[in-house]
Amino acid sequence: MPPAESPRLSRRMALLLPTALIACARPGAAQRGLPDFADLAESVLPAVVSIQVTSRERAGPLERRDTPQERRRGGHLVQGAGSGFIIEPSGIIVTNGHVVGNATRVQVTTQNGTEYVARVLGADDLTDIALLKITPQAPLAAVSLGVSANMRVGQWVMAAGNPFGLGGSVTSGIISARGRDIGAGPFDDFIQTDAPINPGNSGGPLFNLSGEVIGINTAIYSPSGASAGIGFAVPSDLARPVVEALIRGGRVDRGWLGVSVSDAEEQGRHQRGAVIMGVERGSPAARAGLRQGDLVTALNGEPVVTSRALVRGVAGLPPGETVRLTLTRGGRSQEIAVQIGRRPNEG
Repeated sequence: MPPAESPRLSRRMALLLPTALIACARPGAAQRGLPDFADLAESVLPAVVSIQVTSRERAGPLERRDTPQERRRGGHLVQGAGSGFIIEPSGIIVTNGHVVGNATRVQVTTQNGTEYVARVLGADDLTDIALLKITPQAPLAAVSLGVSANMRVGQWVMAAGNPFGLGGSVTSGIISARGRDIGAGPFDDFIQTDAPINPGNSGGPLFNLSGEVIGINTAIYSPSGASAGIGFAVPSDLARPVVEALIRGGRVDRGWLGVSVSDAEEQGRHQRGAVIMGVERGSPAARAGLRQGDLVTALNGEPVVTSRALVRGVAGLPPGETVRLTLTRGGRSQEIAVQIGRRPNEG
């Protein structure tokens, strides 16, 4: 299956559609040399699942677009594959949002070959995280989210998943870097790893040597579309509150101002911050009196040094909360109170 490309990323930054790695080491293995992942893989693989997705896509091959058959069916069916992991024995599964987006049918296969039809509990576009629910007859093996902040560059990790639709596979490597921004969105804070990750691994877990999930494999950097030793995972510390919110209510309420912004430096300003390039009519920003050209320098007293920082800061706030924006207008600094709204696509 060809690698999926994210429209928000560069052409060499591919989102994964099947993959995951698992690693396990015996106590003291690191002191004796390279870790042995056999025990870890054996213990966590039962909680790793393969995901097969059927979705209806209107933008089909040119010869099929706008044909009577396509209009009657509402588009053509496409198949996709990905990975996920069980976090609740009752059958709650974490995966990537882009794996199950626009799905008309989602099938989950566990390591013992049992197949389930899954429903999507909810998804968060900004972090590319989605939850699935299956209904098992008995409790399933599950894994837990660890603390990604404790992970250090150079430490061993293991990935597990469904590369190229082959089913449960594990690979290992190290953490190459932390806090990577790959241009996917305002919440970019990826763990970079050299553990081989390939198309189909999307949504699969990245484990520490204790068997805890410290990342969700999401993207690779690859000129060819296959693994080039540069993979990216959403850190568990970022995923945890999203997962909890999706379990509670099936969505993540994100704050929204209703402005388009740009970095001050890109606009030739000599001060760091976010320049408001446009204000949506009827938005929270419009009601508060924000204007095109305003330079936002702080949010609730915290410095805003880039446009991304402003978007991320606002998105992380609950709708309805009133915040203080410090801005420069006409060479003068002032504060404006804004009541945060809800992102339109959140309902």
